Amino acid sequence: MTAEFDCVTTSSKSVEQMFDLARNIDTHTRSQADAGEKAVAGVTGGLIGLHQNVTWKARHFGLPFTLTSRVTEFEPPHRFVDEQIRGPFTTFHHEHRFEATEFGSVMIDRVRFDAPFGPLGRAVERFVLARYMRRLIEERGRFLAAP
Repeated sequence: MTAEFDCVTTSSKSVEQMFDLARNIDTHTRSQADAGEKAVAGVTGGLIGLHQNVTWKARHFGLPFTLTSRVTEFEPPHRFVDEQIRGPFTTFHHEHRFEATEFGSVMIDRVRFDAPFGPLGRAVERFVLARYMRRLIEERGRFLAAP
């Protein structure tokens, strides 16, 4: 069973600003400082773009994780997709969309993932991981949108 959720973040920043903040490795690192997230390979600073990879090391649930993602779709400044190519999930797909509003912009994060380990993984995915991941994405959105 695939976990899927959307997070919507409103901001006074423009679509262009939010698009670049969302794909900025340094900004992502600052937004996830509590997990000690660090880019260790691929694009490790600045802006990531189409067909580029980044490998992240972080601690979640007290455990070390390594995940490599690639930007697989790129439509500046309105949309990009990153997907796990190596890491703890069976699949991980994150679509970032940006729309202009009268007062700035809206960022929509659509996340879909599958946990490994069969029925046990699906139970963890449903009761723990989906909520945890949503909270991380919401926190990141608030960080990016902050004045």
